[in-house]
Amino acid sequence: MIIGVPNEVTDLEKRAVLTPEHIKKLIALNLEVVVESGLGKGIDVADQQYQDAGAQVNSSRQEVLSTTDLVLCISTPDREMIDQLKEGCVVVSFFDPYNNKELIEYCAERNVRAISIEMIPRITRAQKMDVLSSQANLAGYAMVIIASQRIQKILPMMMTPAGTIAPARVFIIGAGVAGLQAIATAKRLGARVEAFDTREVVAEQVQSLGGRFVKIDLGETGQTKDGYAKALTPEQLEKQRQGLAKVCANADIVITTAQIPGKKAPLIVTEEMVKGMKPGSVLVDMAVANGGNIAGSAVDKEVEIEGKIIIGVSNLPSTVSVNASQMYSANMFNFISEFWNKEEKQFSLAIDDEIVTGCLLTNEGVICNEQVLKFYSK
Repeated sequence: MIIGVPNEVTDLEKRAVLTPEHIKKLIALNLEVVVESGLGKGIDVADQQYQDAGAQVNSSRQEVLSTTDLVLCISTPDREMIDQLKEGCVVVSFFDPYNNKELIEYCAERNVRAISIEMIPRITRAQKMDVLSSQANLAGYAMVIIASQRIQKILPMMMTPAGTIAPARVFIIGAGVAGLQAIATAKRLGARVEAFDTREVVAEQVQSLGGRFVKIDLGETGQTKDGYAKALTPEQLEKQRQGLAKVCANADIVITTAQIPGKKAPLIVTEEMVKGMKPGSVLVDMAVANGGNIAGSAVDKEVEIEGKIIIGVSNLPSTVSVNASQMYSANMFNFISEFWNKEEKQFSLAIDDEIVTGCLLTNEGVICNEQVLKFYSK
């Protein structure tokens, strides 16, 4: 079986799907790996290093796509790419199936087996291949660093002969994987950290990292079976905004991380709330590519509203591409090795396997994912 790894086509993507370290491990499983020339450019890894690891380096993207059995990507493939894959090929990537119905239908039509890596279920057995968590972890770190570079003050308290400098106040909305890493990073940098989440069950995690959990009475809330916060009602959202406005007004940095799979990101910080913040404050919107949590945020741009800076970065893990690639590559290796039959030298996707059921979108010419089919039927 041959694994193909093409280059990512967008300039915003610096990550590499596989690193030489994990290519060596795949070769040890008796798999062949073909990578497109320049794969490691964004992480300063030369073609020769991939060759030394045992991979074949091919300068023809078309050959990498059309001659391999399992294709690994990060960015969602387009129809042109799907057209170049051979029938029965397995392609693993971020497919965002809830927003790409026509693409998923086309994969089924072309008899391409599409695996949406972000839909791997959050179960203990699948933790080692959970790309959402590994990449969100780095995104949480990156947001704090980006904000700290833009704000015109230091984050830690500092005792000086000229007097005491008070610590910066950082408010993080959403205490999932990204939010918790943002809390930990801001705390390590010496900031005074507060955090809010609709799931009060995470309050203890926030506090264990040194943050203060902000409580707002929203009535009944909860989380999905995968650990995501459930969508709030319009009334709950309004009550939440009123409570958050007071905390935002005192914050130097506000970071938002709220996203709901298959839906537009909820608007959390209104324009009025932004205007109520101190001049020079910085806001970072992790959900900018999905509609945004902050009014006025724009994809991959900085927006200024009455002296407050709103930063929207659509691909935060790519800003720390070396570590993001190491983690993504490890996730890919763990996924492949989980379903690689060494004796039969086959990549076996058992349809009744819990992991496969969660992430396999198309198989044998049809859309087979029940969760996605249910969403499409709405």
